[in-house]
Amino acid sequence: MPRRRHFSMIRDFSLADLITLANGFAGMGAVLATLQYMDTHDRRILWIAFALPLVAMVFDFLDGRVARWRHLSSPLGRELDSLADLISFGVAPAVLAFAVGLRGAWDAVVLVYFVSCGLSRLARYNVTAEEMADDSGKVRFYEGTPIPTSVILVALLAVLTWFDLVGVRLPFGRWRILGGSFHPLVLLFAASGTAMISKTLRIPKP
Repeated sequence: MPRRRHFSMIRDFSLADLITLANGFAGMGAVLATLQYMDTHDRRILWIAFALPLVAMVFDFLDGRVARWRHLSSPLGRELDSLADLISFGVAPAVLAFAVGLRGAWDAVVLVYFVSCGLSRLARYNVTAEEMADDSGKVRFYEGTPIPTSVILVALLAVLTWFDLVGVRLPFGRWRILGGSFHPLVLLFAASGTAMISKTLRIPKP
């Protein structure tokens, strides 16, 4: 019987996998910082939460470059990348949106839809990546917008926070629909989620 090594799974991670994990760490850090802000109302913590998805995007960019540089490609790396992206660019932006004021019942429905679209988009990519690859193994385009594009929404929330247009001051106000609150601003998350799962929208892959 081969001797089992301590922490063998972690030891087997490649450099690209470790960078991918850093992406997930940054995303989860953004979630926790946002929750801390909701408890303390300390804007400094909120700014950290806004910055961490951008840090995650840097790691998301780097892990692919390192994988190609080291000629690494594995199902584990692909799954790690998808799970990290879901946290950093799906869950974290939704939690940030909730924290700055999109807290109505209908807002919550839309934010859940947004995260579900991100989850579906990542799962579809993992399943279809090999089919879409050319002879060199490279996927030339994305079906639907990549989930890291949600950092645009994070940047928008940061701008609104900078100008103190959050909470009851959110642009376009708040509506009451069937007893639940709805902020029209949340439709940007609905649009982003819908663009992710589009099969007709094709984005060239760098």
